[in-house]
Amino acid sequence: MSHSSVQEEQQPEVAEGAAEGNGGRHGRRRARPRRKHRVLRWSATTLSVLILGTAGAGYLYYQHLNANIDKGKRSTGGSNAAKAKPNAAGQTPLNILLIGSDSRNSDENVKLGGSKDNRGNPPLADVQMLIHLSADRKSAAVVSIPRDTRVDIPKCTDPKTGHVYPATNDIINTTLARGGAGCTLDTWQNLTGVYIDHWMMIDFAGVVSMADAVGGVEVCVNQNVYDHPTAAQKGGSGLKLTKGKHDVKGKQALQWLRTRHAWGSDQMRARAQHMYLNSMIRTLKQQNVFTDGGRLMDLAEAATKSLTVSEEIGTVKKLYDLGMQLKSVPTDRLTMTTMPNAEDPQDKNHLVPEPAGAAKMWQMLRDDVPFDDKGSGGKKKTKEKVSDDPAAPDDRIAVAVQNATASSTLGPANGRARTVTDLLLGKGFARATADASAGLSEERTVVRYPSADLEGDAQRVAKSLGIPLSSVKKSADVSGITLVVGADWREGTTYPKKSDPKAGDLPSNSDEINGADDSKCMDVYGTYQW
Repeated sequence: MSHSSVQEEQQPEVAEGAAEGNGGRHGRRRARPRRKHRVLRWSATTLSVLILGTAGAGYLYYQHLNANIDKGKRSTGGSNAAKAKPNAAGQTPLNILLIGSDSRNSDENVKLGGSKDNRGNPPLADVQMLIHLSADRKSAAVVSIPRDTRVDIPKCTDPKTGHVYPATNDIINTTLARGGAGCTLDTWQNLTGVYIDHWMMIDFAGVVSMADAVGGVEVCVNQNVYDHPTAAQKGGSGLKLTKGKHDVKGKQALQWLRTRHAWGSDQMRARAQHMYLNSMIRTLKQQNVFTDGGRLMDLAEAATKSLTVSEEIGTVKKLYDLGMQLKSVPTDRLTMTTMPNAEDPQDKNHLVPEPAGAAKMWQMLRDDVPFDDKGSGGKKKTKEKVSDDPAAPDDRIAVAVQNATASSTLGPANGRARTVTDLLLGKGFARATADASAGLSEERTVVRYPSADLEGDAQRVAKSLGIPLSSVKKSADVSGITLVVGADWREGTTYPKKSDPKAGDLPSNSDEINGADDSKCMDVYGTYQW
């Protein structure tokens, strides 16, 4: 089967299985009533992919399921991330953004989500996870970003109203209210540098019933647990289990996924969610759920009614193709992680990406390096392509230098544009100038050029500074050759060379869990033991 994410429309086939996904977050704030139940949305989205990959019993029913699926624009135009280039076998990775919305724009969502005073408010993207399928479809990685992580959000245009939201710096869950899921996707692309092929979104409605439809999923605790209100903490999920392993479903599964206080933090809640989801995937693979026609039809009905997807995958057939690709990944090649994060220096209740760890994780995704150590690494190094356009003499190449060293955790490094301009002048680039533009932020240093006739000149600038040719990009955002000094080059006059990450070499603060690991049990915070 082709590794393209979407194939030509045709009548679906009946398949025997499908595959995967998952999520979490870290923080230290009290759980807010208006967000309860959101943690099940990822489970439902995962199950939806599994179901939709096999839900084609007949043409009429197929058309009925198609009519159930809501669709939206993939992007709001706020990102220019480039698609990954094919490997030697012509294969490309596949990236899917999963979004859980806290929308309360229906009676059912208000009932499930609570906080009726928020009915009609713009929805928040409280659960966000990226599924990365390797180019060879032999491994998969899941990365979640906690909802209260502060990031740069690009300019987004609402595809329904045409309203333009200016670029800002805010917590990432606000992106959904700034033009829909396409704005969330654009924010992820700008943050990670990873091209995201599709998004899938689900709200409260139908989540609990779908969790019940999955049946019992095994979870484990190291001590008796009771997540209940205390003098110090109001609320609680109500989860009450004895020490050891238990099968949970329906309301009890909801309680497991909502529990925070008993685990001690939002980061531990994310771990509990990952454990549940891994167990759910193992359970579905072991069961004959996809050969039970009645149950499968019920699940397919619920799934298609629950999902909103980016328009290019808005049919059962296309979701079927997607599900078949997900199905091919064995559970022991699935790795679930949370983006390395740190306390926000501007607000201790928020988080920011931890610079070194997050940058390494994003590079692994961009380079298609497996998150586990069972593979052979990512894309093989290819010889950098030198432009056919000959470069002009150095002293005739005009280049503007911008300081974009600011990051979510650090302000701009003072004087970087001037320092690098002087470096170029010293190398004979007499027309190098320092651009005084402020407020710029770029994770990696890049040389941009506007047209093909300047590609050779741009590559010459990069080569003179030791910047890889892969960082020379054509862009409509510049009028001439522009060297953007990023957060990876905050000091010194030598561009820092970095070694390529190896398979399985995740940052130590990724909290990774392998999909086949059934030995994990949650520790219970003392107050909630009984």
